[in-house]
Amino acid sequence: MSKSTLDLEASARTIRTWLGEADHVLITAGAGLSAAAGYDYGDKDRFRELFPALHRLGLRSRYLVGVPLPPELWWGYWAVHIDDIRFSPDPNPLYQRLSSLVDGKDHWVMTSNVDALFARNGFDPDRIFTPQGDYGRYQCTAPCTPATWDTQPLVAQLLATYNPATGAVTGSLPSCPNCGGEVEINVRIGPEFVDAPYLPAGRRLQEWLASTVGTRVLILEFGAGFNTPGVIRWPGEHLARQNPHTRFVRVNPTRPETPADLAGRTLSVPVGAGHLLDALNVPHPAPDPTVAS
Repeated sequence: MSKSTLDLEASARTIRTWLGEADHVLITAGAGLSAAAGYDYGDKDRFRELFPALHRLGLRSRYLVGVPLPPELWWGYWAVHIDDIRFSPDPNPLYQRLSSLVDGKDHWVMTSNVDALFARNGFDPDRIFTPQGDYGRYQCTAPCTPATWDTQPLVAQLLATYNPATGAVTGSLPSCPNCGGEVEINVRIGPEFVDAPYLPAGRRLQEWLASTVGTRVLILEFGAGFNTPGVIRWPGEHLARQNPHTRFVRVNPTRPETPADLAGRTLSVPVGAGHLLDALNVPHPAPDPTVAS
């Protein structure tokens, strides 16, 4: 048995012990978790499959913020991308396994991911804070109002006119239901981001955190790197510093380092979430017999 395998098994034993001793669990997650679950924005093969027209233009990943595309191509991209990552009806086994891991524990989720995979796979939607937004909402670009709207009907409308050969949508482009101006997906890109839909969950999380002071808290962080460290990575470390009874686990195959000042109550696990869940012996969900393989 290799040293890395032995280390992973030791890490799994520690996590099982810490989980058993914890009064509360906070799961924090960045893009690395959804990548481990099969939604890797940098997956070139998947990009070519979903966006053949954009691939022919030389684009290779879903990281398209700032790319100057014509509106017809831009909304064609968003329709396909959101339909794939946000509205797919298929359950996700990795997120379901993570839900099983904390089943029976008082827990919350804080994630920079905007794909709603936690809420769609067994986690309580009222205990999930998504400060970066949600692909399931869109907003006025101005914005003229703090209101946001359901993206699903918009995506369906766009897909009805989408041409995979050209990558474009035809017909009327989306507009603000309030002022008739331009709209964008309700995710945090610039100062125009409308955060109103997410503030109530943020307040509930703060109240929950306040109630855990002096108790044993376990923070399980998955796939939070340095693209936006101020959203997940650094706040998790800060929370661990605030409560001396908090233990902190960082699961990250590329940036697993933990702060020196938290030594003794942190654990660095340099693997993907799936590998760790395997080591923890979290069962895979049974296949749904109604879903064709």
